[in-house]
Amino acid sequence: MVIVGSGAGLAILEGALQSGLSCALVERGKFGGTCLTKGCIPSKILVHPADVMREVAHARKVGLDYPPPAIHWETVSERMWNKIGQTRNIERSIEQADGVEVFKGTAVFTGTHTMKVRLSDGTETEPFSSDRFVLAVGGRSFAPPIPGLAETGYLDSEHFFGDGFPTAPWKRLVIIGGGAIGTEFAHIFSAFGTEVSIVEMLPHLVPTEEEAISEMLEDNFGRLGIHVLTNHKAVSVRRENGHKVVVVQDAQTEGTREVPCDEILVASGIRSNADLLHVELAGIATDKRGWIVTDEYLQTSQPHIWALGDINGKYQFRHKANYEAEVLVANLFGKSEPKRAADYSTVPWAIFTHPQIGHVGMTEKQALAKHEKVMVGVKHYSSIANGYAMGYSSGDPDDGFVKVIADEDMKILGAHVIGPQAAILVQAFVYLMNMDFCCSCGKTKRAEPLLEVAQDCHVSGSANLMNRSMVIHPALSEVAGWIVDELEWVTANVSVPGTETIL
Repeated sequence: MVIVGSGAGLAILEGALQSGLSCALVERGKFGGTCLTKGCIPSKILVHPADVMREVAHARKVGLDYPPPAIHWETVSERMWNKIGQTRNIERSIEQADGVEVFKGTAVFTGTHTMKVRLSDGTETEPFSSDRFVLAVGGRSFAPPIPGLAETGYLDSEHFFGDGFPTAPWKRLVIIGGGAIGTEFAHIFSAFGTEVSIVEMLPHLVPTEEEAISEMLEDNFGRLGIHVLTNHKAVSVRRENGHKVVVVQDAQTEGTREVPCDEILVASGIRSNADLLHVELAGIATDKRGWIVTDEYLQTSQPHIWALGDINGKYQFRHKANYEAEVLVANLFGKSEPKRAADYSTVPWAIFTHPQIGHVGMTEKQALAKHEKVMVGVKHYSSIANGYAMGYSSGDPDDGFVKVIADEDMKILGAHVIGPQAAILVQAFVYLMNMDFCCSCGKTKRAEPLLEVAQDCHVSGSANLMNRSMVIHPALSEVAGWIVDELEWVTANVSVPGTETIL
């Protein structure tokens, strides 16, 4: 088996080696995938100190006053690079494993069953063949065709977590793109004292979210001093007097304005890496945006080739890729029948901006597009005692809320949170929404009587429900969500591992 990509693809490699297959692993960059090397993990190491700084400012509302925190950027940076440095340990362990040959370079198909690798040293391997391929090659940052952008220079995720990482926070930063990445970096650098401007073509930031959530985020960004330019697009970029200038145009008035800055961060989305593999030579179908088309079993248009993670275009989250890896390992190396299908109806995510955002399932508009009527509930942090204790009062612009959408049978269709620990709060809804899925894992079908469904749910087990649910990565929810993996049988008079000192 050939596995291309060392992110979630490593789970496939482990399953293949345990099944006695000889394997090849191809990786063109750092080992560990996007999340570890240039994505969700290093960014959260920057997010947390920014969160703490926001908490210091918020503390005045509960009767505490602190002096402005001193920023030790070197310490923040060192912690981040130490985590990214784990890629070296991953690479060494794979190279020392029996049964796997590692190629450092770009995989290129030469036929339906053949591939070569353009190695990092500039040479190429001879074509080699395999019965099965698993593609977990992800995507890369997309830079819009803005006149002068390339000549002026800019950063994206690859360069920011590489040779473009700043030695100190910039004085002025323009972020092009108001999605998850853009709003997280706006929060980070604004907290560290950078004057941030964020440019988004659409009417709202984080356009995948509930409109009320987007509006609250925009309002809070404004109060934090972040310049929000929605309904604007960057039309040109230039260098001038030692700094950079981004010219933006208002989509409604068509008027333009100039935004000077020290650096430009492009966060306008990602594009598929399928073109680097020349998948057309293997007869692998892609959609109009270049993502590899897969069925519910992660199979491509070629029956011996599978694709998982960002490359199949179905949500770009590491926890989603990990889930797909579990599905694929079960189908390729497990003995259970029928095959397990991937279900994307309850993919959760969080945006670690300020305020934090959590999301699972449909928005209200999406629900009404499928249902004649739905039930909607909203509850603010200030409405509960602990929310008041945290310093939130009704009418405050930062008073977060939970919004839930349900159908006429009280089945939850979607849940949305904005406020502190939104990623943790939304996780409970993921488990609740997966109850039907878990119950249908057994013999009972959803159309059968409720009592039988309930009995089958009991047989399936609530721990299994947790194990089949995606847990937002990286979030503290993983501490509770992944505990299922630690469950072990214990008998009377035998202490539970890890509790001896307590007892």
